[in-house]
Amino acid sequence: MAIALTTLVAEAERYLDASRISDYCPNGLQVEGRPQVQRVVSGVTASLALVEAAVEARADVLLVHHGYFWKGENACITGMKQRRLKTLLANDISLLAYHLPLDVHPEVGNNVQLARQLEITVEGPLEPGNPRTVGLVGSLAQPVSSRDFARRVHEVLGREPLLIDSDRMVSRIGWCTGGGQGYIDQAIAAGVDLYLTGEASEQTYHSARENDVSFIAAGHHATERYGVQALGDYLSRRFAIEHLFIDCPNPI
Repeated sequence: MAIALTTLVAEAERYLDASRISDYCPNGLQVEGRPQVQRVVSGVTASLALVEAAVEARADVLLVHHGYFWKGENACITGMKQRRLKTLLANDISLLAYHLPLDVHPEVGNNVQLARQLEITVEGPLEPGNPRTVGLVGSLAQPVSSRDFARRVHEVLGREPLLIDSDRMVSRIGWCTGGGQGYIDQAIAAGVDLYLTGEASEQTYHSARENDVSFIAAGHHATERYGVQALGDYLSRRFAIEHLFIDCPNPI
C-alpha cells in the first residue's frame, strides 16, 4: 500500500506538534523525493552511510533525528553536504527530520523511549513547570548502586558508558538524551541521585563530584536510537506502510 508523501508529512507534523517548537534546524520535510510512499527507512543521523543504506533498502522516505541545514552552518552545497544531497536527489528519496520535537514528545520522544528501555518511571520535566523542557526526572522501582545502574545501561544500549560514581544509591534519576550535559546543574537542583545523558564536557566531572551526584555519559547516538524507531513504527501502523530502522553505529 502506498500513501501520498504530503499525507505522511502532515501526520508527522500533527503528531509531533512540530510547528510549535523552536529549534536549531527546519523540522519536517527537508528534501522532497517521489510523491508516493510505500517504505520508510529510519535512522539517527542522515549521514552518507545511512543515505546509501536507504538507497539499498529501496526507501521512499528517510526519517531521521539529525537532518540537515543547522543554524550557523555554511549554506554552500559542497563536499560532504553535496554528496549526501546528491545521493538523495539522484534516488528520489525524501528526507524527513525531527530534532527537538522528537526529543520532547510524550509518547515517541527520545527521552520517554530511553526511560522505557532503562525501566525508569517518568515523573515530570527536568525543569519544574515547563512541560516542553527537553530533560526528564523519574525513579527506579528499587534503589541500586550507580555501578549496577551503569551495567544496566551497558546491557541495554550495547555501549560501555562513562561513569562518575558518587558511591550513593540511585533511586531518583534525571536524564536528557544526546548532548544534554549542560543540564546537569538543573538535575542537581531537582534532587537527583544520578544524571544521565549522551555526552560529557570537562566541567561535567566537577559538577558531579562537588555535588555528590553520579553521572553517566552513555553516548549521543546510543541514547537517541529509540525515538525515531518509535515514530517510524507509529507511521507504519497508521498508514499500513513498511518501516525499517537501520543503525549506523557511532561510538560518540
